[in-house]
Amino acid sequence: MPFRVRTAIFRWSLQSVPYSTHSSSSSILHKFSSLAQPQVHGQSVETCDDDGFLPWLERKAGCRISSSLSIGKSSYGRSLFASKAIKTGDCILKVPYKVQITADNLPAKIKSLISEEVANIAKLAVVLLIERKLGQDSQWNPYISCLPWQGEPHNTIFWNESELEMIRQSSVYWETINQMSQTERDFLAIRPIFECFGQSFGDITYKDFMHACTLVGSRAWGSTNGLSLIPFADFVNHDGNSEAIVMSDDDKQLSEVTSDRDYAPGEQVLIRYGKFSNATLMLDFGFTVPYNTHDQVQIQLDIPKHDPLHKMKLELMQQYFVPPNKDAENLKHSWNLFTIKEVRSTKGKGLPQSLRAFARVLSCTNRQELDDLVVEAAQTDGRLGRRPLPDVNKEIQAHLMLSSLITQLIEERSAAIMSLEESFNSSPFCERVSVRRFMARDLLRGELRILNSASTWLENYCRSSF
Repeated sequence: MPFRVRTAIFRWSLQSVPYSTHSSSSSILHKFSSLAQPQVHGQSVETCDDDGFLPWLERKAGCRISSSLSIGKSSYGRSLFASKAIKTGDCILKVPYKVQITADNLPAKIKSLISEEVANIAKLAVVLLIERKLGQDSQWNPYISCLPWQGEPHNTIFWNESELEMIRQSSVYWETINQMSQTERDFLAIRPIFECFGQSFGDITYKDFMHACTLVGSRAWGSTNGLSLIPFADFVNHDGNSEAIVMSDDDKQLSEVTSDRDYAPGEQVLIRYGKFSNATLMLDFGFTVPYNTHDQVQIQLDIPKHDPLHKMKLELMQQYFVPPNKDAENLKHSWNLFTIKEVRSTKGKGLPQSLRAFARVLSCTNRQELDDLVVEAAQTDGRLGRRPLPDVNKEIQAHLMLSSLITQLIEERSAAIMSLEESFNSSPFCERVSVRRFMARDLLRGELRILNSASTWLENYCRSSF
């Protein structure tokens, strides 16, 4: 399943588990941002017993979960607040593994029928569907009733065609299409099981399944046990600047959070889910933030079909240009897809060296120049085109090529933003559309900022190379 999930850090191994389905924020102000919190149906707020939730969970766990946090409402929806003064270094919650929901909660007769090819996120989604169908008979009802209902999330997988058009300039557009396709494939693989156990599931539709998968993708944490929904912990909202994270301790069989700063009574407590761009936030979590320090832009470079050296360059690209896994975990990258981050230093950090190398290869006009790059790679670190070209004019030409492409992307996003700005002044529209327009604007503004930083650096580089 192409969803990202929040990743728990393991206290003793100090190693982040890359468990993600399309997976892993900068500023997750929980499931939906202040702009993305219309509470369309409101049932999740009305039916959840906030006052009784923690006592229920502690009875189920047989231990204290938290003595310093209480559930309340903020502009982001359900949130956790300091019920007393909290100091830096205080452990503010501990949730034992035994009260976390995983795919192991699937009934054995159903679990045995689900193919291994079906991702854990889909399996966990099935657990939610079963428990929600049981209603008050479910042992997890107090938690399930607190989860968002259909119509509330603003993940791009729920956007209609005209809404998706607002973000067509961004790679998240195609990621959304791919996510829809993958979700549908998983549904088709699991649907026969729904039909076999109609008494357990009732009439489960694709929309039901998609909603359940989105809940898991936006709320679950990765651990050595796979994916886990951690009741109470997933009520904590996100602050991209926070150093507090969920830690999983396999020895103690629990997940816990240690505060990274002092909190006064009544103050909302925040943690960091991970480091995500707005593209990831809106795709997998259903919101954006106005200024996201982790924003990035994916761009694609192609070798012109009319290039006489097309075949040779293509072979070299496929041989030498292997995308780094860290650019986007569990995404299917091609050799000509690159991720640009904000360029803040004079050395161009944020503009991938592989992208600049690609441009150098593209700028070659004869076989000898390509052969020289191959020899240089063999004599150095084995990477192609990582050093400035000996011919200064060629080096400048390669970077002007990048500059021209980025300028085009800047113009496209600027035009899209202008169109959105104009729509804000048009006739009134429903709250859902309003939320998604703000999200689209946050996304495009962030990507525009990234592209402008890259453009400025490229201009300076070309100027200083003369």
